[in-house]
Amino acid sequence: MHTKLLAVSLLLFMQVCDQVSAQTDPPGILQRLTDKVSSAKTKVQTLGTTLYGYAETYYEDNIQPLTDSYTQWASGVKNSVLEKIQHTVGNYIPITANETDSAGQQ
Repeated sequence: MHTKLLAVSLLLFMQVCDQVSAQTDPPGILQRLTDKVSSAKTKVQTLGTTLYGYAETYYEDNIQPLTDSYTQWASGVKNSVLEKIQHTVGNYIPITANETDSAGQQ
């Protein structure tokens, strides 16, 4: 007896669900969801572009002038140190045989 009641209830439930699912329009829901997602994506991309523009302008106006002076200073120090090292090493390089021959002939 319980089995027949369960089977009839299940059939009625399936028919109700079938009618309810026919009334809703899943592609419409999916389309609206897709539209909202693409709208949100566009807003985020626009915001990202705007923020990047502000960040780039801030860097060019405030940070780059400071870093340029420090890079020029570091480059000058490096060149000065290299010149001193080359000069010092040049003083300690032994005279080659060709240079001694030409010095002895004078």
